[in-house]
Amino acid sequence: MTARAADRARYDRATAHLDAPLAIVDLEAFDANADDLVRRAGGKPIRVASKSVRCRALLERVLARDGFAGIMSFTLAESIWLARSGFDDVLLAYPSVDTAGYAELTGDPKLAAAVTVMVDDPAQLRLIDEARRGGTETVRVCLELDTSLKLLGGRVRVGALRSPLHSAEQVAGMARAVVGRPGFELVGIMAYEGHIAGVGDAVAGRPFRSRAVRLMQATARKELTRRRAEVVRAVRAVAPGLEFVNGGGTGSVQQTAAEDAVTEIAAGSGLYVPRLFDNYTSFSGRPAALFAQPVVRRPGVGVVTVLGGGYPASGAPGADRLPVPYLPEGLRYDPQEGPGEVQTPLLGSPADDLLLGDKVWFRHAKAGELCERFDALHLVEGDEVTATVPTYRGEGRTFL
Repeated sequence: MTARAADRARYDRATAHLDAPLAIVDLEAFDANADDLVRRAGGKPIRVASKSVRCRALLERVLARDGFAGIMSFTLAESIWLARSGFDDVLLAYPSVDTAGYAELTGDPKLAAAVTVMVDDPAQLRLIDEARRGGTETVRVCLELDTSLKLLGGRVRVGALRSPLHSAEQVAGMARAVVGRPGFELVGIMAYEGHIAGVGDAVAGRPFRSRAVRLMQATARKELTRRRAEVVRAVRAVAPGLEFVNGGGTGSVQQTAAEDAVTEIAAGSGLYVPRLFDNYTSFSGRPAALFAQPVVRRPGVGVVTVLGGGYPASGAPGADRLPVPYLPEGLRYDPQEGPGEVQTPLLGSPADDLLLGDKVWFRHAKAGELCERFDALHLVEGDEVTATVPTYRGEGRTFL
């Protein structure tokens, strides 16, 4: 029996009393992935990206482990909810225009102490002030550095379109805007290098693309290491009390941690290890989060149909954004239908061994987005479900 076949047998036994559709997290794999992230971080704390987990119980679990500290959130409403739930170090990773949220934040000293907001434009500071509605608490602020690689005088750009702050001079200018404005305190810098941390460099069957990605990433790492150090020096000259410099992502933990300028690493997808994180030379994790769909039809030889399963991930549309049939091994989509809204035909010889009601296990393309489809995660240890915990959705929270 292969390791994957053994996992399938465990998951089927653990969930035999549960009807699919359902989602699980294998806690042994989850904990092993957490240990690997800590090892790769080399002693620097890891701030957990909540968008990649979207389950308070699992956020609590990983933050109780040595090597993890703080949350990186994705909306202001989520940040406030987490802070009110007891998480005392929440960094909002994206600028917000949630005026009601800012009024709540600036009116509550405990919230203001727990939540750090992201800015990259003086207009965002003005918006926060206009939203205060009498709130007088000092707002903790983090600046975001644009990490993209610019070539040929800026005519070629590699990286996400995020912050407009690219140079040390631009970031230092924004730092002066923050420290010169009453009611704000500059405490951090964030620089997420998605083109390095979030792009696989060993894509199966695509050797030339993989080599090109590795060359791009090596060039980008060298340029960003130099520029990030310059930015940090320039900002510390304006705000000597800077508390943290955040960088990285699951795919670049060890490289980013090696930079002296970086004080903490952001990671989250490496806990669940969705399918998009299979294609890396820098690490190999264990799939921890899966979902199961039940077999509801047997249309013919070598084919079964499961209920639903059409859960595409965000990003540029493509086959890599689709869930992948994982267990039993050897199933594939019908190219004419793919994963469907209400039914998904699956082809391959393993289909002939599946009966009505049997579970087919899938991996989502991304991590936390799976939790937007399920209101609970069944936590598996060995061949038992030892707990069932709500996702954000299960707690009635859908922030995006």
